[in-house]
Formats: sequence, C-alpha cells, structure tokens
Amino acid sequence: MQQKWNQILPRNTGLGPYIWLAFIVLPFYFIFRYPDTGSILAGSLMVAVFFICYRLTREGRGWRMYTGIAIQMAISAAMTIYFHYPYFGFFLAFYIGNTRSRAGFTSLYVVHLVLVAATIYTAYFMHNRFFIQQSPFVAILLIGVSVLPFSRYNWLKQERLQGQLEDANRRIADLLVLEERQRIALDLHDTLGQQLSLIRLKSDLAGKLVSKNPERARAEMSDVHQTARIALQEVRDMVSHMRGARLEDELGRVGQILRAAEIEFELVGDPKLAHTSRFTENVLSMCVKEAVTNVVKHSRASRCLVRIEQKPDLLRVLVQDNGIGMRLPRAQDRGNGLQGMKERLEFINGSLQIGQGAGMDSKSAAGAKASDSKGGTRAAGADGAVGRPGTTLYMIAPHNVSRREKEDFQ
Repeated sequence: MQQKWNQILPRNTGLGPYIWLAFIVLPFYFIFRYPDTGSILAGSLMVAVFFICYRLTREGRGWRMYTGIAIQMAISAAMTIYFHYPYFGFFLAFYIGNTRSRAGFTSLYVVHLVLVAATIYTAYFMHNRFFIQQSPFVAILLIGVSVLPFSRYNWLKQERLQGQLEDANRRIADLLVLEERQRIALDLHDTLGQQLSLIRLKSDLAGKLVSKNPERARAEMSDVHQTARIALQEVRDMVSHMRGARLEDELGRVGQILRAAEIEFELVGDPKLAHTSRFTENVLSMCVKEAVTNVVKHSRASRCLVRIEQKPDLLRVLVQDNGIGMRLPRAQDRGNGLQGMKERLEFINGSLQIGQGAGMDSKSAAGAKASDSKGGTRAAGADGAVGRPGTTLYMIAPHNVSRREKEDFQ
C-alpha cells in the first residue's frame, strides 16, 4: 500500500505512533520557551523544513537523499545548540537505517554519530542549565543514535531477504509445475505410444484378415478393444498416481506387443526385482516399454532380446534387436523416446548406452559403472560391430540394497 503525502510517522518501527508524534510536537515546547518572536519564527521554520525534507527524501535515492539528510543534520545541530533540542537525532537515526547501500549506511552513520556527539558536547560546554537537566534523556539519545540505525538496517535487510525467499519459492513452484507437466508428457508418450502402436498393428492385421479369416479378424478386433480399455485405465492410473509399473508386468505387455508385430521375444534373467525401490523399478519399466516400442516402430527386426542382470550395486537391463540399426551420431537426437529414457535414468543416477550391432553382451558394455551413473547417452559396444545389423540399448540403474542383502547376492 502506497504511503500518503502527509504521512510522516515511520511505519513498522517497533515503536508506538504516539511516541513519534511526541517527537514531532516536542520541539515546539523548546522553541516557545524563548520570548522573542524572531527565535520562535526561526525555530518553527527549521522544524517545518526538517519534516519537509524528511518526507521528500524518505523514499529518495542518490544525491537527493544525501542532500536532504545533510540539511536535516544541519537543522538537528542548530536545534541542539540554539534551542537545546537534540532529539531530531532519533528521526535521523531511523532514516539512516533505511539506507540500502552498505557504504552509504556506514558513511551516514559515522557522520551522524560524530555530529550528535559534537553538538551535545558543545551544548554542555555552553553550561546551559536547562540542557544539563536533560542529561538522562541525552544519554538515551546517544544510545538510540548508536543502536537504532543498525537495528533498522538489519530489520529491513531481513525483510528484503524474506521477500527474495518468497520470490524464489514461487519460482521453484513454477518450475515444479513445469517439470510435472514434462513428466506427464513423457508418461503419456510412453504409455499411449505403446498401446496405440499395439492397436495400430492389430487393426492392420484385422483389416488384412477380414476377408480371408473373419473369425481371426474378430478376435484381433476384440484384442484392439481390450487394449484400448487397458490404455484408458493406464492413463487414469498415471494421472492419479495410483500405482507404478512393475517390471514383471511390463515385460508381459511387452511380449504381447512383440508377438502382435510378429517379432520373436526372448527374456533372460529374473524380472522380479525384490531388492529394488518401487520408483527405480517404475523408471526401468517405462524405459523398457519405450525401447520395445522403438523396436516395433523402427527396427524392422524379427527378434528382440531382453536381459536382466541384478548385481549387489547395479541393475542392468539390455534390450537388443536384430533390425536395421541406427546411426550412432544421431542416436541421442532421435525423437522424444530416447531423450525421455535418458532423462528418466539420469534422475535415478543411472545411465543409458546405445550400441550398434546385435552382438553386444554384458561384457562389451561392462564399462558402465556407478561412477558413470551421472547420466548421459553413450555409444557402447561399437568396436567390432560396425556394419552389423541391430541395435542394443543398455540401461543401468543403482541397486540400493542393505549389507546383508548384498551378502545374499554374493
């Protein structure tokens, strides 16, 4: 809320507004103690100029602020020496605390403190009895002038930091929303892409069989209907976060897709991951789904191998086909599928390797260790496999098990 023109009382100071009002009215008590009209007019003019400068420069910056505060310091010194009123120092101390620049704050603080001390010493040197009677209040003034600027400066600094923290939290919230949108986009791509590929394959097959074998065509269309129901349920489960995909269940669906595409499917290893976190297993399941979808769409393969190796520290999943292969320099730029697999594995401190040739096995890719698990799409198994058909995707994820479980593995 913007301050009004006539607002002079400082806000959020920790002091009551009536105290500040007393400091506004109090100088006139000291001024009207003088019988001559000239002194009263001069004192009243100085008070008016002080508060006008205070209001004009309160939110100023640069030369405007320093000029205004210099005038206020001069008026405060004059009021202390001639009218024995040193309490404008509280206003100046509060105002100096509003300075954002550390250098400006230090300079103004030192100048003001020295000026207040010098004018008080001068007033005492003049042996004014009325001023000497104010000694307890003058001592409070000196303490306030010494402490109030730092208190105000640190309070405003903390307030600014709090505002920056709130801005940072809002930005983080926006980034989380964006990341969640990207995750949902990847999940939709992986989930619907697989099911729609299966629907397309079975629909094409049913179209070819409708005149030759109507019974088989009806069976295929029934499978299309069932696949569509499964896809709808998977989308609902994904959006509501009801469950994560199990690798064992995903491999069953993968085998169904490969058989529908007339691709031989071979599974080596135990798909039951007893010692793997549900989140890691879900990521691997999505990656295997995407890898097999790419085999069906792009490889023109007749055979697909999925090998699972469970080690004490690493979990390795190999997806290999004997298709036409891919050009390695362009592998990591091939659409959203491989990029999504790479990002998912990086998120769990895993990695993705792409090998050319169907001869790649676990030995040729043994270079992927936990130290390489910062992520990245690497070319592996290319030695001796150049010109050979097929593509191998090698997925590695950390296998977090306890010491006793590691002994069971060994």
